[in-house]
Amino acid sequence: MGNKAETRIGIRWVYLAVGTVVLLFAGIVYAWSIIKAPFARDFAWNAGQLGLNYTITIMAFCIGGFVSGLFSKKTSYMLRMLVAGLLVLAGFIITSQISGKSVFTLFISYGILSGFGIGVVYNALVSLVIAWFPDKKGLASGVILTGFALNSLTIGNIANNYLGVDTWRTTYLVLGIVTAAVVIAAAFLLKMPSASTVLPADKVKVRKTQDIIETKDYSIGQVLSRVSFWLLFVFFMLLSSVGSAAISFAKDILKDTQATDVFAVAFVGIASIFNAVGRFSSGALFDGLGIRKTQFITSAIAILGPLAVFLAFRTHSLALGVIGLCLCYVSYGFSPTGTTAFSRALFGPKNFALNLSILNLHLIIAPFAATLAGKIKVLTGSFETTFLILAGLSVIGLVVNIFIKKK
Repeated sequence: MGNKAETRIGIRWVYLAVGTVVLLFAGIVYAWSIIKAPFARDFAWNAGQLGLNYTITIMAFCIGGFVSGLFSKKTSYMLRMLVAGLLVLAGFIITSQISGKSVFTLFISYGILSGFGIGVVYNALVSLVIAWFPDKKGLASGVILTGFALNSLTIGNIANNYLGVDTWRTTYLVLGIVTAAVVIAAAFLLKMPSASTVLPADKVKVRKTQDIIETKDYSIGQVLSRVSFWLLFVFFMLLSSVGSAAISFAKDILKDTQATDVFAVAFVGIASIFNAVGRFSSGALFDGLGIRKTQFITSAIAILGPLAVFLAFRTHSLALGVIGLCLCYVSYGFSPTGTTAFSRALFGPKNFALNLSILNLHLIIAPFAATLAGKIKVLTGSFETTFLILAGLSVIGLVVNIFIKKK
């Protein structure tokens, strides 16, 4: 039995690697800032219309995750992944055939169909992989979600080379086929641990700082009635809002702190690395230091990031601007890993898929921080006030952290 159990448990590392690759492709929704170019060029759709498509995509993504979590006990992982793969394929095929007569076709195809499908993939895949790592929830979350963050740097940039007038339709078609194929392959390759699978026990220990630890499973109704859940929801909403505003205007922020256009563009191109660092490092911190200390480290970085950008405007320092934005990207990476690891640790594994999908609904609200930042820029002519406000929101997030208890 020992050898068989070891072999069975060893497969989880293969699952983690496969899951990371799948999310690397599924992260194409976050490469919208790169692959939207043909629609602005060929159809003259304005920034507001294309920005709205991204908002619709993120909303559909969150709803897709919720639906996946809602049906996680009634349908199999395989069925959800198969349906998701077909939705993504349909979305990209329709997008590749858009005539340009109505932007609403884009909203339905790329925004709703593909966004919803990717949301289902995210929820189903993360739930499956984390189920194999009760002893390393943070590490597994950080690794698999790093794949999601690196799409813009890898696949998104590769696709950017084939978005010419005569090639973008084929590029979208290929992206849809390849992404759907990877998702469907994962539907057949990966399986949830069986009842007989012996996995390492959770190694979370009560530390001298009295870490927040739960030992029971909570239903969605019980979770929604808990103060700790709503405090976590507010905290991650504030954390994501800071990152959303910084990422949306990173190029403009650097140019306002005396960066050249070439430097600003190059920074945006590699900035997703810092997002990935945030995802991986927060997972390692969670496993090594526990929930409480990880929360405070996250808050510290979320405060220092926008504060450094604010000071960069005041001192006209490009170096401070770069440091501040890097910290904002890192803190933004903390959010998806944190929601995944904290949800399972605080509310139990039994209803993890649904509880995670509810907590992730904060992503619907967070992008509006970028909209607010844009309006403040128009009114004041600078992002200075925006980042002072964001630093203040992060301080509020720190206060929220202090009051998160086991209740």
